[in-house]
Amino acid sequence: MNFLVIEGNIGAGKTSLAKKISHDYNARFVGEQFADNPFLEKFYENPKSYAFTLEMSFMAERYSQFTSELQNYNLFSDFVVADYYFIKSLIFAGVTLNDKEYNLYRKLFNIIFARLIRPDLYVYLHKSSDKLKANIKKRGRSYESNINTEYLSKISSAYFKYFKQQNEFPILIIDANNIDFIENEDDYHKLCDTILNSKYKKGITRIIH
Repeated sequence: MNFLVIEGNIGAGKTSLAKKISHDYNARFVGEQFADNPFLEKFYENPKSYAFTLEMSFMAERYSQFTSELQNYNLFSDFVVADYYFIKSLIFAGVTLNDKEYNLYRKLFNIIFARLIRPDLYVYLHKSSDKLKANIKKRGRSYESNINTEYLSKISSAYFKYFKQQNEFPILIIDANNIDFIENEDDYHKLCDTILNSKYKKGITRIIH
Protein backbone atom coordinates (compact mmCIF):
# COMPACT_ATOMS: atom_id res chain seq x y z
CA MET A 1 0.00 0.00 0.00
CA ASN A 2 1.29 3.45 -0.94
CA PHE A 3 -1.60 5.87 -0.43
CA LEU A 4 -3.66 5.58 2.76
CA VAL A 5 -6.47 7.96 3.76
CA ILE A 6 -7.75 8.19 7.35
CA GLU A 7 -11.05 10.04 7.60
CA GLY A 8 -13.94 10.48 9.97
CA ASN A 9 -16.40 13.01 11.26
CA ILE A 10 -15.33 16.12 13.19
CA GLY A 11 -13.63 14.92 16.39
CA ALA A 12 -13.16 11.29 15.33
CA GLY A 13 -9.38 11.40 15.83
CA LYS A 14 -8.41 11.04 12.18
CA THR A 15 -5.53 13.53 12.28
CA SER A 16 -4.08 12.06 15.46
CA LEU A 17 -4.19 8.54 14.02
CA ALA A 18 -2.81 9.58 10.62
CA LYS A 19 0.10 11.43 12.24
CA LYS A 20 0.87 8.51 14.54
CA ILE A 21 0.87 5.99 11.70
CA SER A 22 3.00 8.23 9.50
CA HIS A 23 5.54 8.63 12.31
CA ASP A 24 5.67 4.96 13.30
CA TYR A 25 5.72 3.56 9.77
CA ASN A 26 8.03 6.13 8.18
CA ALA A 27 5.30 7.55 5.95
CA ARG A 28 4.83 11.03 4.54
CA PHE A 29 1.94 12.84 6.22
CA VAL A 30 -0.52 15.04 4.33
CA GLY A 31 -2.75 17.00 6.71
CA GLU A 32 -5.65 19.26 5.87
CA GLN A 33 -4.88 22.94 6.33
CA PHE A 34 -8.26 24.12 7.56
CA ALA A 35 -7.31 26.44 10.41
CA ASP A 36 -6.49 29.35 8.10
CA ASN A 37 -9.87 29.35 6.33
CA PRO A 38 -11.31 32.83 6.98
CA PHE A 39 -14.91 31.66 6.55
CA LEU A 40 -14.93 28.75 9.01
CA GLU A 41 -15.69 30.65 12.18
CA LYS A 42 -18.23 32.81 10.35
CA PHE A 43 -19.96 29.67 9.05
CA TYR A 44 -20.36 28.20 12.53
CA GLU A 45 -21.87 31.51 13.66
CA ASN A 46 -24.16 31.93 10.64
CA PRO A 47 -24.36 28.73 8.52
CA LYS A 48 -26.94 29.87 5.97
CA SER A 49 -25.04 33.02 5.00
CA TYR A 50 -21.61 31.46 4.68
CA ALA A 51 -22.22 27.84 3.64
CA PHE A 52 -21.62 28.18 -0.11
CA THR A 53 -18.63 30.49 0.31
CA LEU A 54 -17.09 28.15 2.88
CA GLU A 55 -17.60 25.00 0.82
CA MET A 56 -16.24 26.58 -2.35
CA SER A 57 -13.17 27.87 -0.53
CA PHE A 58 -12.59 24.47 1.07
CA MET A 59 -12.85 22.71 -2.27
CA ALA A 60 -10.34 25.10 -3.84
CA GLU A 61 -7.95 24.78 -0.89
CA ARG A 62 -8.18 20.98 -0.78
CA TYR A 63 -7.57 20.63 -4.49
CA SER A 64 -4.62 23.01 -4.38
CA GLN A 65 -3.05 21.34 -1.36
CA PHE A 66 -3.81 17.81 -2.48
CA THR A 67 -2.26 18.20 -5.91
CA SER A 68 0.76 20.20 -4.71
CA GLU A 69 1.49 17.78 -1.85
CA LEU A 70 1.10 14.57 -3.83
CA GLN A 71 3.01 15.70 -6.88
CA ASN A 72 6.12 15.87 -4.68
CA TYR A 73 5.82 12.18 -3.83
CA ASN A 74 6.31 9.03 -5.85
CA LEU A 75 3.16 7.09 -5.05
CA PHE A 76 4.73 3.97 -6.56
CA SER A 77 7.45 3.90 -3.91
CA ASP A 78 6.59 6.37 -1.10
CA PHE A 79 4.11 5.58 1.66
CA VAL A 80 1.75 8.55 2.07
CA VAL A 81 -0.88 8.94 4.81
CA ALA A 82 -3.49 11.71 4.54
CA ASP A 83 -6.04 12.79 7.13
CA TYR A 84 -8.59 13.75 4.46
CA TYR A 85 -9.60 12.95 0.92
CA PHE A 86 -11.19 15.21 -1.66
CA ILE A 87 -14.62 13.58 -1.31
CA LYS A 88 -14.86 15.32 2.06
CA SER A 89 -15.81 18.45 0.13
CA LEU A 90 -18.85 16.79 -1.41
CA ILE A 91 -19.92 15.17 1.88
CA PHE A 92 -20.02 18.42 3.83
CA ALA A 93 -21.51 20.41 0.94
CA GLY A 94 -24.41 17.94 0.80
CA VAL A 95 -25.26 18.81 4.39
CA THR A 96 -24.66 22.55 4.41
CA LEU A 97 -25.91 23.71 0.98
CA ASN A 98 -29.43 24.06 -0.37
CA ASP A 99 -30.42 22.01 -3.42
CA LYS A 100 -29.58 24.63 -6.06
CA GLU A 101 -26.21 25.41 -4.52
CA TYR A 102 -25.40 21.74 -4.12
CA ASN A 103 -26.25 20.88 -7.74
CA LEU A 104 -23.87 23.57 -8.98
CA TYR A 105 -21.24 22.56 -6.46
CA ARG A 106 -21.44 18.90 -7.46
CA LYS A 107 -20.89 19.70 -11.14
CA LEU A 108 -17.67 21.52 -10.30
CA PHE A 109 -16.63 18.78 -7.87
CA ASN A 110 -17.08 16.02 -10.46
CA ILE A 111 -14.90 17.83 -13.00
CA ILE A 112 -12.07 18.15 -10.48
CA PHE A 113 -12.47 14.73 -8.85
CA ALA A 114 -12.12 12.93 -12.18
CA ARG A 115 -8.49 14.07 -12.34
CA LEU A 116 -7.43 12.95 -8.87
CA ILE A 117 -5.60 9.82 -7.81
CA ARG A 118 -7.61 7.26 -5.82
CA PRO A 119 -6.36 5.90 -2.47
CA ASP A 120 -5.19 2.31 -2.06
CA LEU A 121 -7.29 2.23 1.11
CA TYR A 122 -9.75 4.71 2.57
CA VAL A 123 -10.37 4.25 6.32
CA TYR A 124 -13.38 5.85 7.96
CA LEU A 125 -13.35 6.07 11.76
CA HIS A 126 -16.93 5.95 12.99
CA LYS A 127 -17.88 7.32 16.40
CA SER A 128 -21.25 8.26 17.85
CA SER A 129 -22.26 11.91 17.85
CA ASP A 130 -22.00 12.04 21.66
CA LYS A 131 -18.40 10.82 21.59
CA LEU A 132 -17.55 13.22 18.78
CA LYS A 133 -19.06 16.08 20.76
CA ALA A 134 -17.01 15.11 23.82
CA ASN A 135 -13.80 15.05 21.76
CA ILE A 136 -14.61 18.42 20.22
CA LYS A 137 -15.17 19.91 23.68
CA LYS A 138 -11.91 18.36 24.93
CA ARG A 139 -9.76 19.98 22.25
CA GLY A 140 -11.29 23.39 22.96
CA ARG A 141 -11.37 25.13 19.60
CA SER A 142 -13.55 28.20 20.10
CA TYR A 143 -15.00 28.19 16.57
CA GLU A 144 -16.27 24.62 17.09
CA SER A 145 -18.18 25.41 20.27
CA ASN A 146 -21.50 25.77 18.44
CA ILE A 147 -21.36 22.40 16.67
CA ASN A 148 -24.33 20.32 17.81
CA THR A 149 -25.03 16.59 17.72
CA GLU A 150 -27.69 17.01 15.02
CA TYR A 151 -25.12 18.49 12.62
CA LEU A 152 -22.64 15.71 13.45
CA SER A 153 -25.32 13.08 12.82
CA LYS A 154 -26.10 14.60 9.43
CA ILE A 155 -22.41 14.51 8.48
CA SER A 156 -22.14 10.85 9.50
CA SER A 157 -25.24 9.96 7.50
CA ALA A 158 -23.87 11.81 4.46
CA TYR A 159 -20.64 9.82 4.60
CA PHE A 160 -22.48 6.49 4.73
CA LYS A 161 -24.80 7.51 1.92
CA TYR A 162 -21.78 8.30 -0.26
CA PHE A 163 -20.01 5.06 0.65
CA LYS A 164 -22.97 2.99 -0.54
CA GLN A 165 -22.68 4.55 -4.01
CA GLN A 166 -18.89 4.19 -4.33
CA ASN A 167 -16.93 1.23 -5.70
CA GLU A 168 -13.76 2.82 -7.12
CA PHE A 169 -11.52 2.06 -4.13
CA PRO A 170 -11.63 0.02 -0.88
CA ILE A 171 -13.42 1.66 2.05
CA LEU A 172 -12.78 0.27 5.52
CA ILE A 173 -15.36 1.48 8.05
CA ILE A 174 -14.12 0.97 11.61
CA ASP A 175 -16.47 1.35 14.57
CA ALA A 176 -14.09 3.08 16.99
CA ASN A 177 -16.56 3.81 19.77
CA ASN A 178 -15.02 1.35 22.20
CA ILE A 179 -11.31 1.81 21.49
CA ASP A 180 -8.78 4.46 22.41
CA PHE A 181 -6.08 4.39 19.76
CA ILE A 182 -4.43 7.53 21.18
CA GLU A 183 -3.87 6.55 24.81
CA ASN A 184 -4.05 2.75 24.61
CA GLU A 185 -1.09 1.21 22.75
CA ASP A 186 -2.77 -2.21 22.46
CA ASP A 187 -5.78 -0.63 20.77
CA TYR A 188 -3.49 1.33 18.48
CA HIS A 189 -1.45 -1.69 17.39
CA LYS A 190 -4.57 -3.78 16.78
CA LEU A 191 -5.98 -0.96 14.67
CA CYS A 192 -2.75 -0.68 12.67
CA ASP A 193 -2.77 -4.42 12.08
CA THR A 194 -6.34 -4.19 10.78
CA ILE A 195 -5.48 -1.29 8.46
CA LEU A 196 -2.02 -2.23 7.22
CA ASN A 197 -1.82 -6.01 7.23
CA SER A 198 -4.95 -7.01 5.36
CA LYS A 199 -6.14 -6.57 1.80
CA TYR A 200 -9.59 -5.19 1.09
CA LYS A 201 -11.71 -5.28 -2.03
CA LYS A 202 -13.21 -2.20 -3.66
CA GLY A 203 -16.37 -1.12 -1.91
CA ILE A 204 -17.26 -1.26 1.79
CA THR A 205 -15.82 -3.48 4.53
CA ARG A 206 -17.11 -2.93 8.06
CA ILE A 207 -15.16 -3.79 11.20
CA ILE A 208 -16.07 -3.36 14.88
CA HIS A 209 -13.24 -2.99 17.39
